[in-house]
Amino acid sequence: MSEPEIPLARPVLGAEEEAAVAAVLRSGQLSLGPRVPAFEQAFAARVGAPHASAVSSGTAGLHLALRAAGVADGDEVVTSPFSFVASANACLFERARPVFADIDPVTLNLDPQAARAAVTERTSAILPVHIFGYPADLPAFEALGLPIVEDACEALGAVHADGTPVGGRGHPAVFGFYANKQLTTGEGGMVTVGDAALKARMDSERNQGRAPDMGWLDHDRLGFNYRLSDIACAIGLAQLDRLDGMLAGRARAAAAYREALDGIDGLGLPCADHGGDRRGWFVFVVQVPKDGPGRDEVIRGLRERGVQSKPYLPAIHLMSFYRERFGHREGEFPVCEDVAARSVALPFFPELTEGQVAQVAQALRAVLGR
Repeated sequence: MSEPEIPLARPVLGAEEEAAVAAVLRSGQLSLGPRVPAFEQAFAARVGAPHASAVSSGTAGLHLALRAAGVADGDEVVTSPFSFVASANACLFERARPVFADIDPVTLNLDPQAARAAVTERTSAILPVHIFGYPADLPAFEALGLPIVEDACEALGAVHADGTPVGGRGHPAVFGFYANKQLTTGEGGMVTVGDAALKARMDSERNQGRAPDMGWLDHDRLGFNYRLSDIACAIGLAQLDRLDGMLAGRARAAAAYREALDGIDGLGLPCADHGGDRRGWFVFVVQVPKDGPGRDEVIRGLRERGVQSKPYLPAIHLMSFYRERFGHREGEFPVCEDVAARSVALPFFPELTEGQVAQVAQALRAVLGR
């Protein structure tokens, strides 16, 4: 009898989340209710931010954060080509151009020197991505003197070298709560900020441009429907209560992978914490060896052995839309392109067992022939 398939991700949900949702349903107030500010306040406290604004997705949060930073038509935003496509797409929502710069080969985050070289007189913001939960070098980007919007959608639980949690430095920082994230509300996101005026602006723009003291038929600015429901926020509050345990489970799974995959010649593993920076584990991504089966062949081989995996992440600038719109081609960002071509996300979630890790490792060694 074959082993059961190991999923790529699995959220941790239980009686607490069920009870929280049931309470909202019984209240009859499913949106614009008390769970929204309660979740915002609890989340802000968790990451050490003065304010937070709950939104319908991380993508929505990136859009509002870029608007709040002043990004507008014709501007440029320097960002990473190695990310989920939303970080670049959000720039286009405001008719700004995402200007890519290459990544650091160790952390896989936006390289500060490459970012500095990409800045022009049209650059209105820097959008670093805390890729796979590893903190980007914010002090280096802050030295550029430009507005910063942090894509922290993968980085809940991460901590900078100075002890500040990711999301707590005062810049708009955007978190995502999709089902595979450290904390899930199904769909949803949060923007943390240090400025009360920016929170007020985002709170209005997520709700069709309505000011807090206006009736619902009066709006004083352009807005969007980026609200997060009370049902989702109730789940988020329950998830916050169990977050420490879920983060610890992810860290245990990562340590088990490191031990199980140790010694596979040429296999690239996630970088270890360095210089006081601490990762908030989101996914466990490896780079397959350059001299063996390619990424797609590895993924097929793992699937045949009952292991789900996924390319993580494709290079944004080589996606067809970005090639056609901006003329991007291979060779522009060699570090990103090499990493993207060899990256595979392995099954990873808090309740992943040591036996499952061993099964994944055995399957990977077999596919690689090592």
